[in-house]
Amino acid sequence: MQIVNISAYKFVSIDDIEPLRSAMRERCEALALKGTILLAPEGINMFLAGPREAIDGFMAWLHADARFADIAPKESLSEDQPFKRMLVRAKKEIITMKMPLIRPEAGRAPSVKPVDLKRWLDQGHDDAGRPVVMLDTRNAFEVAVGTFEQAVEYDIAKFSDFPPAVAAHRADFEGKTVVSFCTGGIRCEKAAIHMQEVGMENVYQLEGGILKYFEEVGGSHYRGDCFVFDYRTALNPNLEPAGPVQCFACRAVVSAEQQQDAAYVVGKSCPQCASTSTTSAAA
Repeated sequence: MQIVNISAYKFVSIDDIEPLRSAMRERCEALALKGTILLAPEGINMFLAGPREAIDGFMAWLHADARFADIAPKESLSEDQPFKRMLVRAKKEIITMKMPLIRPEAGRAPSVKPVDLKRWLDQGHDDAGRPVVMLDTRNAFEVAVGTFEQAVEYDIAKFSDFPPAVAAHRADFEGKTVVSFCTGGIRCEKAAIHMQEVGMENVYQLEGGILKYFEEVGGSHYRGDCFVFDYRTALNPNLEPAGPVQCFACRAVVSAEQQQDAAYVVGKSCPQCASTSTTSAAA
């Protein structure tokens, strides 16, 4: 049986988090869905997987709530269920930036559609003739799996490290068009708003993130795969599970080649954490 995997988010005010959390958990369990839904005063972020009928049933139920009527999830398919359980969690933010004054619901930054971004990258500039800089807002371990050609990234460990990092390099983007991007759009939306607020001009977010880009235009100008937060670990530009997996001991991404190493034991170790353990023991 083929599994439909969806991801979606929306920045919208939610003031009934606990009742909504209970209702969503009940609905997902009734449909035997698995995944994670995050609810916060600023909105919803969700990753769900299950048979087509169950996914469609949940989305029909969700769309009946006027706040979520326009949510259009990104989809990919897999042969196996990539999640082990169903979680519905209440959070302070659906993506932690620790910048409480940034509220995307109050006004989004300009966005660029995947097909237009591809055209800009093909021609080497945007429609106004400005050079285009791709700015990766993801964490370093995600970037290592794949990113856009010549993308700027700051080797950050968590998203809350992004604001000071980009502020320190603000001058690098003068006279250029900056396109922030992430996996599905949620981080680059907050990032683009922050960059506008600190005075950066010509800032866009990639509409729908890397996954939407893959869905609409494929892997042009992208190198590698896209890290995803489920048991598939990474998707290729065809939105198929790729070779890398994640080590459940140290959380490092393990390439297909590294999986052949004797130090790679599913659920226990990988060459990276095994090497670290050996070094620590020697010291």
